[in-house]
Amino acid sequence: MRAPGFWVGGGGLAPLLLSPFSAIYAGATARRMARSGWRAPVPVICCGNATAGGAGKTTVALDIGRRLADRGVGAHFLLRGYGGSLKGPLRVDPDSHDSTQVGDEALLLAEVRPTWISADRGAGGQAAVAAGAQAIVMDDGLQNPTLEKDLSLLVVDGTFGFGNGRVIPAGPLREPVARAAARCQAAVLIGEDKTGVLAQLPPTLPVLRAGLVAGPEAATLAGQPVFAFCGIANPAKFFATLQEAGTVLAGREAFADHYPFDEGDLKDLLAQAEALRAVPVTTKKDFVRIPPQFRSRVTVVTVGLAWEEPAAIESLLDPLAARVPIPA
Repeated sequence: MRAPGFWVGGGGLAPLLLSPFSAIYAGATARRMARSGWRAPVPVICCGNATAGGAGKTTVALDIGRRLADRGVGAHFLLRGYGGSLKGPLRVDPDSHDSTQVGDEALLLAEVRPTWISADRGAGGQAAVAAGAQAIVMDDGLQNPTLEKDLSLLVVDGTFGFGNGRVIPAGPLREPVARAAARCQAAVLIGEDKTGVLAQLPPTLPVLRAGLVAGPEAATLAGQPVFAFCGIANPAKFFATLQEAGTVLAGREAFADHYPFDEGDLKDLLAQAEALRAVPVTTKKDFVRIPPQFRSRVTVVTVGLAWEEPAAIESLLDPLAARVPIPA
């Protein structure tokens, strides 16, 4: 699904008419979050957000998983597996699972570290610990109380922010910003603050700034015309990242988040790229949703995170990593 237009601007009658339902939704979330969850014997780090849809949580989770690995910590990823049919707890196997079963983010994470999907994060955490996880990095789950967190990061997309500032269905918020921020130890602002995010966050909440950078694949495309397509929450971020990497954006097409590409879609997209004499490119997250027979014809450009102050995120990880016994 695409987000309703009024989730961004907030104008019109729809948000007002939906506000009673938003109050019910927010109340249900507050009651759910009042429950306690399972306390894992290993550090649990949550990369969450306050809005529905992507804000860069998976990118942050991947970065943290890499930083823990650099310290010798065997972290496992844990997420719901949005878009997949399986509920878990289940360890993701990229060789036997596909996006219709476990979701696209799970396949992306599983290429890097052991990854678990579980609608019940507490049960998923227990499975990960039983399998030897020395730390758990959650991709989403800030509004899931079944697993206690040691460090929660509120990930915010600077170009979208908190939308119109209203709770679902009148707006994109899963809960009021203040409630989400109160359970976090820091916010991660990705990109420039174009929506006044900083003014909406508690002044005492530390804000870590980061930007998206294209992976090394983009260097081979510098100066070349590309036809970019993707089905992510904020396609404009991917298109801008490609341009910043020096590619010539000859064409683009955006789909709804988690869009399930079919054979007809790919034939049409490849035809558009051929007509433009451009290289068809997409994100790694989208690539796993492309029918396998077309993957050899599409170039993947990965996206990573560049922190303004890497020492700031490392300082948040220091006390957690110190709790992990590292085998000799």
